[in-house]
Amino acid sequence: MMDWLANTFSRVQAWLFEGLVEPVMFVLGIGNFLEDAYAATAWFLVGMIQIIVLLAVVGPLQRWRPIEVMDSPNDRASIRVDILYTLIHRLGLFRLALFFSVQPWFDEAFGALRTAGFGTFHLDQLWPGVTDSALVSFVIYLVMFDFLAYWAHRGQHQLAWWWQLHSLHHSQRQMTMWSDNRNHLLDSILIDSIIVVVAQLIGVPPGQFIVIVALTQLSESFQHANVRVWFGRLGERLWVSPRFHRLHHSIGIGHESKGPATLGGHNFGVLLPCWDILFGTANFEQRYDATGIRDQIENKRDYGRGFWSQQWLGMKRLFGRA
Repeated sequence: MMDWLANTFSRVQAWLFEGLVEPVMFVLGIGNFLEDAYAATAWFLVGMIQIIVLLAVVGPLQRWRPIEVMDSPNDRASIRVDILYTLIHRLGLFRLALFFSVQPWFDEAFGALRTAGFGTFHLDQLWPGVTDSALVSFVIYLVMFDFLAYWAHRGQHQLAWWWQLHSLHHSQRQMTMWSDNRNHLLDSILIDSIIVVVAQLIGVPPGQFIVIVALTQLSESFQHANVRVWFGRLGERLWVSPRFHRLHHSIGIGHESKGPATLGGHNFGVLLPCWDILFGTANFEQRYDATGIRDQIENKRDYGRGFWSQQWLGMKRLFGRA
């Protein structure tokens, strides 16, 4: 079954690339980027699959067991902005921008390291016999990236300057399956840069890297869904659920520790709650609170309603101007 899915994906990728992407690139005179464009085609297809799953599976769940009813014009307008963020990130537009901006720096840096004799370290080879098991290798890299994501997420909350950017993500009062990619672009650049650097350093195979990112993104979309779902006492401790992650977005719980004056919060895990359990940041209360940031209510702080206003206000917060 897995081989059939992989082969089908490869055939569709090749058909799309050869029938559309490659001819356009030759017309534009950028045929020297064909290898990169082929990889980008895979990311585009992964994004399309994710959006189809959201519409076909998670959307009906939101209508079946919603936490909040979101029917007002303001609710719908806010959700439309989140959909825009999702399309930008999942269909490869953000990745394309990175390719022409920061990717050349990474390529030059890692090229210099290889020239200097520093080869790529393969983390999975530390496990005896892993070369005979793609599944074991995949699990090792998945756990490693999730551990990295937990600490990066804590940094977004506990470093004051980083919170000024990440707070945009938490300012959504109408959280839905589209809310995961609601991020300041500079925040996304920082996170993606960390992931790319670590992926190069630990030698994750490109195919596994795509699957890890796709699985993580799809799970995160479900975690943000407006759905009253939890995984039971055991399941809640094995995989991050919508209930577990909603507490992370809850006013006064998700982004505060020891009172409103202290940044921090609970439930930073991206896929695995074990990191929150291990480092004392887990909250397993069965509750579904309102989401947002305290100063939106108490101080009427404006985080912006449209895409560009949200980006601009994020920069102003970063430099202490908002």
